Amino acid sequence: MPVVGTAHKALVTGGGRGIGLAICRALESRGVVVVAPSRASLDLLDPASIERFAAQHAADGIDILVNNAGINRLNALEHVRDDDWAAMLQVNLTGPFKLIQAFAPHMAARGWGRIVNVSSIFSIVTRQRRAAYSAAKSALNGVTRAAAVELAPKKILVNALCPGYVNTELTRKNNSPADLEAIARTIPLGRLAEPSEVAAVAAFLCSEDNGYITGQTIVADGGFVCQ
Repeated sequence: MPVVGTAHKALVTGGGRGIGLAICRALESRGVVVVAPSRASLDLLDPASIERFAAQHAADGIDILVNNAGINRLNALEHVRDDDWAAMLQVNLTGPFKLIQAFAPHMAARGWGRIVNVSSIFSIVTRQRRAAYSAAKSALNGVTRAAAVELAPKKILVNALCPGYVNTELTRKNNSPADLEAIARTIPLGRLAEPSEVAAVAAFLCSEDNGYITGQTIVADGGFVCQ
């Protein structure tokens, strides 16, 4: 356990909006000190930026890591460009892996840590034009399992959280009201998730209440992938 009387400190990537912002708020409501860097401070597309950020914050006492930031560039297989493929893997897979590498040793030294990788239902099922996204998120699930096994003796729990369709600003921007109604009809619960509902799951996984769940791919999708 961390030193008595010290607050947990979380690094949340992509914490400025949507699910990431909701996770920040959920963690703060539990008394966690949250660091949610802007892209200027931590650009997951830039390996050098990740290295600089990790070096600058190595001694900050971060014992919770939420790899939430991601990108999804939709394209048919034959139109996926090399730079798009590389960017999708860098932001959705390599960036999170590098942050785990950077901060897990500090968690191990404290004898406590929680890592949540925000994946996607499209790591389990998929749709057209999502080859790169599904590949990256599926690989992130694999990293989660391997890290969980390796870090368990150091009292660090690692899980992947796979949201389904979520009622975020970006979702509303990319879909018309008619599209959203059609999507809702494909979900057994009949509606999109609210960001706070996904965040509540993430906050539990990051907490001391979770003492035994590790290496899991946890789906929060209203029953979508059950069909």
